[in-house]
Amino acid sequence: MFSMCKQTHAATAIEFAISCRFFNNVEENLVVAGANVLKVYRIAPNVDAVQRQKLNPSEMRLAPKMRLECLASYTLYGNVMSLQSVSLAGAMRDALLISFKDAKLSVLQLDADTQTLKTLSLHYFEEDDIRGGWTGRYHVPVVRVDPDARCAIMLVYGKRLVVLPFRKDNSLDEIELADVKPIKKAPTAMVTRTPIMASYLIALADLDEKLDNVLDIQFLHGYYEPTLLILYEPVRTCAGRIKVRSDTFFPIQKPIGGCLVMTVNAVIYLNQSVPPYGVSLNSSADNSTAFPLKPQDNVRISLDCANFAFIDVDKLVISLRTGDLYVLTLCVDSMRTVRNFHFHKAAASVLTSCICVCHTEYIFLGSRLGNSLLLHFTEEDQSTVITLDDVEATVEQQTIEQSPEELAEESPVYDVEQHEAPPQSKSRRIEDEELEVYGSGAKASVLQLRKFIFEVCDSLINVAPINYMCAGERVEFEEDGATLRPHADNLNDLKIELVAATGHSKNGALSVFVNCINPQIITSFELEGCLDVWTVFDDATRKATTARQDQHDFMLLSQRSSTLVLQTGQEINEIENTGFTVNQPTIYVGNLGQQRFIVQVTTRHVRLLQGTRLIQNVPIDVGSPVVQVSIADPYVCLRVLNGQVITLALRETRGTPRLAINKHTISSSPAVVAIAAYKDLSGLFTCKADDVLNLTGSSGAGFANSFGGYMKAEPHMKVEDEEDLLYGDAGSAFKLNSMADLAKQSKQKNSDWWRRQLIQAKPSYWLVVARQSGTLEIYSMPDMKLVYLVNDIGNGALVLSDAMEFVPISLTQENSKAGILHACMPQHANSPLPLELCLVGLGQHGERPLLLVRTRLELLIYQVFRYAKGHLKIRFRKLEQLHLLEQQPTHIELDGEDVEEAESYNMQAKYVQKLRYFANVGGLAGIMVCGVNPCFVFLTSRGELRIHRLLGNGDVRSFAAFNNVNIPHGFLYFDTTYELKISVLPSYLSYDAAWPVRKVPLRCTPRQLVYHRENRVYCLITQKEEPMTKYYRFNGEDKELSEECRGERFIYPIGSLFEMVLISPETWEIVPDASIQFEPWEHVTAFKIVKLSYEGTRSGLKEYLCIGTNFNYSEDITSRGNIHIYDIIEVVPEPGKPMTKFKLKEVFKKEQKGPVSAISDVVGFLVTGLGQKIYIWQLRDGDLIGVAFIDTNIYVHQIITVKSLIFIADVYKSISLLRFQEEHRTLSLASRDFNPMEVFGIEFMVDNSNLGFLVTDAERNLIVYMYQPEARESLGGQKLLRKADYHLGQVVNTMFRVQCHQRGLHQRQPFLYENKHLVIYGSLDGALGYCLPLPEKVYRRFLMLQNVLLSYQDHLCGLNPKEYRTIKSVKKLGINPSRCIIDGDLIWSFRMLAHSERNEVAKKIGTRTEEILADLLEIERISAVF
Repeated sequence: MFSMCKQTHAATAIEFAISCRFFNNVEENLVVAGANVLKVYRIAPNVDAVQRQKLNPSEMRLAPKMRLECLASYTLYGNVMSLQSVSLAGAMRDALLISFKDAKLSVLQLDADTQTLKTLSLHYFEEDDIRGGWTGRYHVPVVRVDPDARCAIMLVYGKRLVVLPFRKDNSLDEIELADVKPIKKAPTAMVTRTPIMASYLIALADLDEKLDNVLDIQFLHGYYEPTLLILYEPVRTCAGRIKVRSDTFFPIQKPIGGCLVMTVNAVIYLNQSVPPYGVSLNSSADNSTAFPLKPQDNVRISLDCANFAFIDVDKLVISLRTGDLYVLTLCVDSMRTVRNFHFHKAAASVLTSCICVCHTEYIFLGSRLGNSLLLHFTEEDQSTVITLDDVEATVEQQTIEQSPEELAEESPVYDVEQHEAPPQSKSRRIEDEELEVYGSGAKASVLQLRKFIFEVCDSLINVAPINYMCAGERVEFEEDGATLRPHADNLNDLKIELVAATGHSKNGALSVFVNCINPQIITSFELEGCLDVWTVFDDATRKATTARQDQHDFMLLSQRSSTLVLQTGQEINEIENTGFTVNQPTIYVGNLGQQRFIVQVTTRHVRLLQGTRLIQNVPIDVGSPVVQVSIADPYVCLRVLNGQVITLALRETRGTPRLAINKHTISSSPAVVAIAAYKDLSGLFTCKADDVLNLTGSSGAGFANSFGGYMKAEPHMKVEDEEDLLYGDAGSAFKLNSMADLAKQSKQKNSDWWRRQLIQAKPSYWLVVARQSGTLEIYSMPDMKLVYLVNDIGNGALVLSDAMEFVPISLTQENSKAGILHACMPQHANSPLPLELCLVGLGQHGERPLLLVRTRLELLIYQVFRYAKGHLKIRFRKLEQLHLLEQQPTHIELDGEDVEEAESYNMQAKYVQKLRYFANVGGLAGIMVCGVNPCFVFLTSRGELRIHRLLGNGDVRSFAAFNNVNIPHGFLYFDTTYELKISVLPSYLSYDAAWPVRKVPLRCTPRQLVYHRENRVYCLITQKEEPMTKYYRFNGEDKELSEECRGERFIYPIGSLFEMVLISPETWEIVPDASIQFEPWEHVTAFKIVKLSYEGTRSGLKEYLCIGTNFNYSEDITSRGNIHIYDIIEVVPEPGKPMTKFKLKEVFKKEQKGPVSAISDVVGFLVTGLGQKIYIWQLRDGDLIGVAFIDTNIYVHQIITVKSLIFIADVYKSISLLRFQEEHRTLSLASRDFNPMEVFGIEFMVDNSNLGFLVTDAERNLIVYMYQPEARESLGGQKLLRKADYHLGQVVNTMFRVQCHQRGLHQRQPFLYENKHLVIYGSLDGALGYCLPLPEKVYRRFLMLQNVLLSYQDHLCGLNPKEYRTIKSVKKLGINPSRCIIDGDLIWSFRMLAHSERNEVAKKIGTRTEEILADLLEIERISAVF
């Protein structure tokens, strides 16, 4: 069986976060990693356009609210195991150190020329002699970096240290700033010796033979040589045999020094020269260690799974496993010894996996279980300073807690004591107050402590972990918006959505995914023969006061040779006798002059109107029709069919507005085929070198600094040099009374980063044109100077650079032009020609310019980034390449009669622009790509490119944004049927995500989830957690409940309460009075909708809800469980509560002899896994009657069935296939896998008449088995054969199947995927993907393509995709990897190659690029089922 596996939704969980200078030495960035995704964010001010006009950045004392903006994202062929950064000698930016399983280390840095990651060095330690005989993959390779950047270490296999020394090269520090010229010589070229020296190994056992089971390893601060502290267990312990259980520790910066050891129940401070100090945090610490601990008053916490980050020299933030945030202050006396700890509960937040401090006052909480948050913390004002003696009194007031959902969505500030601090006290300056220490002896504890306020600035959506998921029908209303549409009868009409139970504990939620936007159509009317549509605003000063300013007033529809004008208010009416011309076809309508004027362009005229009054009419008489218009207020640029470009500008002299034709023109040969005018607000488009060499960090625009050019590193102000310490004034850092002064200076210096981003760039105007020869040129307006030229734009190279970069601009315009054009002929023959261009500023305030180039086959999307050389200081990097379906090439062969048609002045369908910018549809700005494969392209202030397909019956001819009283922020479009559809984007979805998603917060852990189709309702098991003081103990013959009382410092264990609720997809709310509470101690282990044979008046099968449970008491008490069977019945709802129409009716409930571990149905009988047996039951007269049973292995946790075959998964002993024969009532083992395997999920792979068994396991692999009794190695069918395997790299617990079918109008014949099923999987890292059986012809083509691509592309981080996708196993199995599953992610990278590279690759495997792309497109359309 040949198949392909592809991930369609990237992992969203975050496991590592560090703060470093990724782009340049001026700006700090946040780098996060989770699973195999690496993303780089910056913290940017979140101010809207109106506020931004008023602000003066230099006068602001308080920073505005911040947001996270993603600047770069990379997908790796390996999971990140550890992430650190280091500043290498003489480098322009920091390098990243990333480690991968089992023992790989890559050192990476940004390449400023292409904005990609380049690998500086690779370190590989997986030889057998280093492994020392270990085959297991248990040890995580941990990377640590010396605080003074002298070296880095990586712990491999828990037994050896890899040391990576860095060269300290001081020769670079002498270069003066004046020597750095922009173009002559880049400073990077001066570093000849490599900054990383040869690595070497240290075996830990050589240092001390007891050194084993390393728990943590850290560099210490303030030592002359790099010094490591290693925390280890000589004999490994577990909770059953408690010894000193230390988990992790943290080095403390100077001036205090030393380190903190964090154990589960205690905190201990160690330093070489002073006595240690330790406190116990709860009463369990008393009997788990012999170390002398002092009880910490008023604190009862456990540091199990906690995360830590220093926010100051003597303060650190602790995030507990419950999500609470504590601030721990080290109270230091005059001898720099720690005398006391002070814990202060600051807030309740998300459950974290990592913590990172950026810009000294922001803290990022990365999470795998909920949305990651960016918090801002401020010290409260002096009025609330606590001395240690008052601590006891204030603790009671600090237990206000808020839920994380409220915290993330509604409440911006969650103050600890909101009643206490007046608003002005939140000022962010440190008071000139000194940390005074006085008194003598025991009394020296009157240290002043401050409280902290945390407020949420931004959150990153996360849908991990996907515990369980199912497919349900999308709820659709008729056009009246009240009645539901009936069930779909056939597959083509069926619209399904993917619903997943995600998150954990208080971050639990239901996530509803759709991957095609289904617009809500408000109304539609037929307009025969209309080709294009526009909406425009009237003059704001003339509008009635009741009308809103941002509502569209006119709608114009262009027909073949005429125009319709409609007025849009409460209703839409046609208006006549206006200044608009109606007897000519309109090419374009738009607003000019800050939306005061309207310009209407026909094939022969340009008309300027104010409202409906005509002001000016400019005839365009050049012997050829106008075919394309682009506006950048106040410029109007026209493209004429014969290749000319005419620009007009709006002038207002003496109050009379008019359009003046620009006397500067551009050459019309080779003919211009596409134009785009652009108004730049980002400050990226500049010809001045000083904007790029931003040495002072003061001039230049907001975005200029983030994608910066070459910048000289400022010498680091560190208190490290001995001379400074001995003689210089840096020694004052050790006088504790001046610490506040020091902090004060640094605070002022540190606030420049956000001020720089608030400086606004002056707008500049540019014209982008594409010519018949395939070149793209950028001209500055209004002087029409050529500033940038790209050859062969249709080729779609990864980075577009200026062909004139090294041509001196001093040559006269004419010579240089001829010389350039001669030197820059297209390199590749038959690159597709550009048909349409679009350059728009997206992101916040237009700071992220995107260039879109449409050719006949595809859409290229480029992002602009700053580049220091050349005339115009930018380059373009390809972000995405969208495949537009090949249409029947009708407009290429022109017969004799069509030639006049082409020259005529009528409107034609091929002139309709396919790329439509909109400023506000549902609150988002972006571009609509019309055509056969229509989609929305968004790039919001979050900074990530989002492309969402529009679901409809195929073609969208034309599109316009439409904001109206009745349709707020909606849009209009024409599909294939000349029907104008007026619609809105469904508002409940969040579109700024990889797939449009809706998160429904549940505030408890969601477990199993099923969809009941007949009643259109979801049934969900939820789990709540509560501390328990009682437990059951065994007293010889029976169990008895006993209560424990262990004092107030004891942390009680957590018990679970399960409940089943119904959720209606109409409102996504829980149906009231229709839930089932399970008993305490009763855990739900299995839940399915089963079809059982229904005896009674009618025959056939009936659907029931069946739940299997187990009572988890303790190890001494035998496990038993219940089987519950329920039926959902519809009742008359209570008045005013339409949701109360469902009730649950209990059909059967009975205790069984063992735990019920799995449930399914087979031919009308119920199948349950019960202990170590599998039973088959028949439901009769409200009772279950046993029919057959069979013994199995250890613990069966999943059963799925098809016809009479039963496929079971065992948690340790792999999979088995059983067969039930109804006529003989026997259950027998048909076949099984002989090798042990920890199975996590199972599903059937259906390939026409072949059935495969898909298995996911604990080591993150996907394996396909088949039953082939005729094969010799299957021992006559006793053994299931492993047919394919693939390493996914993520844990998959849940899968389901969907039948492949074709949608839409353009169908490919013959359909190769008839009767094949697509298996959709969801992983614990928040990724979604699919596994699809392939036809053999497609598989062979993809296999050859995969082999060529493996060696054709450079490997990021040096990771080889083939090695990553090879099955991983702890035990060495006696079989080779079967492979046979194509790596879809690698195949899809073929799309992103340039046109010439694709042809080269296709030629190597003996096929055509078109065939490969057609295969990819067909698979994309099959898999887009949601």
